Amino acid sequence: MLCPEELLKLELFRSLSEQRLEWICDRAQEIRLASQEILAKEGELSRGFFILLTGRISITRMSDSVEMPLGQHDAPGFFGEIPILTDEPFLVTFRSLTDCSLYEIDAQDFLELLHECRDFERLVFRAVRKRLQGLESFIKNREKMAALGTLAAGLAHELNNPTAALVRALKDVTPAIVELERMSMVYGQRQVDEAHTQQWLKVRDDGYDTIINQRIDPLTSSEREDKILEWLEDYGVRDAWKLAEPLAVGGVEVETLKMLMERWRNDPTELREQGLHWLALSFDVMSIITSGLRGAERVFDLVQSMKSYTYLDRGAQQIVDVHEGLEDTLRLFSYKIKQGIEICRFYDRDIPQILVYGSELNQVWTNLIDNAIDAISEKGTIEIHTSRSGDFAQIQIIDSGAGIPEEIQSRIFEPFFTTKPVGKGSGLGLDAVRRIIENRHHGTISCESKPGKTCFMICLPLALTQIPNY
Repeated sequence: MLCPEELLKLELFRSLSEQRLEWICDRAQEIRLASQEILAKEGELSRGFFILLTGRISITRMSDSVEMPLGQHDAPGFFGEIPILTDEPFLVTFRSLTDCSLYEIDAQDFLELLHECRDFERLVFRAVRKRLQGLESFIKNREKMAALGTLAAGLAHELNNPTAALVRALKDVTPAIVELERMSMVYGQRQVDEAHTQQWLKVRDDGYDTIINQRIDPLTSSEREDKILEWLEDYGVRDAWKLAEPLAVGGVEVETLKMLMERWRNDPTELREQGLHWLALSFDVMSIITSGLRGAERVFDLVQSMKSYTYLDRGAQQIVDVHEGLEDTLRLFSYKIKQGIEICRFYDRDIPQILVYGSELNQVWTNLIDNAIDAISEKGTIEIHTSRSGDFAQIQIIDSGAGIPEEIQSRIFEPFFTTKPVGKGSGLGLDAVRRIIENRHHGTISCESKPGKTCFMICLPLALTQIPNY
């Protein structure tokens, strides 16, 4: 049985009277834990107030399906007050690291003690503040790392295709150029008249222009490819199917091929069909280079978007166009925006630039757009509206998801409140959004939700010339 002397080892109980200490001892229930035994699990309903007399208890929290250590309680100590005070499930998991001896006080008895003993109440709330600050700090750091991981994964996903195109271009273009040089030497040895050579060069240059500027749509190219293949097979070209596609992409007509190849039809050497291979290979090389260039440009655009998103090359505060931040965020989330999700933009481009903490404001767009994508799941619409309302820039992010239940809408901006399963959400995303908008930028944020439409509305002051740093 618990005795007053054991309670007095903790400062928390030293201000209580002897009668009150005896009262606690009479009501406390003993608990003994073996090493690695779970006392209370994250997400479970609150129980009582725990007094740890011997042993060590670990504190962990799930983050992206990984159990992350937050700290530990060493004897003598106490814990369990936060779920009782908030009347919510446990925010963390308590697991014994050694054999432990504890006592549990019923929640109602703890609240009675708290309300009647002022010094006891003050010490409990000091402990609560310290613990919540530590928990919040840890989760915020984890959220930042998770957000960075999400963006890094998205960036890697987006960079994969253009980088692969660039690698293919560099790998395939070298042997193709070598073969083109060989063909040119063979052709040059025949001393063909200049006028005929110019005809070939003009067809090649026109094809280059067609490829670079994508002047032929896929359907037209496919129809032309069938006609070219038929002519090539009739001409007797080996592996005609390999030449048909690049010639069609280059916009070559069958009549042009007939004209160019007329003088070579009865030639007994490789020149009988070399011109066709030369033209097709030239178009292949240009397509490879064009594809590689587009891949390099896509890589450049993504890197610029990431650089702009993070504002790595600028100071803490910047004069920015809110549309650029929204677009940077959308580009970085393009891997997550599936084919069934439509992004609709309704931008008022007359909104002036505003002074903001750029990277923090982009964190707001990241949270809200990411939540909107998750709410839609696979098919739906995300609308982004910007407008000017008096002295404020107004930004609305609207999704066509299932909506937020009415009974919890008033709580979505509370710290640690989340509708996601345990380990999938910390409940600090929207709290961070609220702090950035309200505390850092003196703006406002509100939410209206019903099935099929959830709208987050943000108002940012236009007239700020200096943002206080706190």
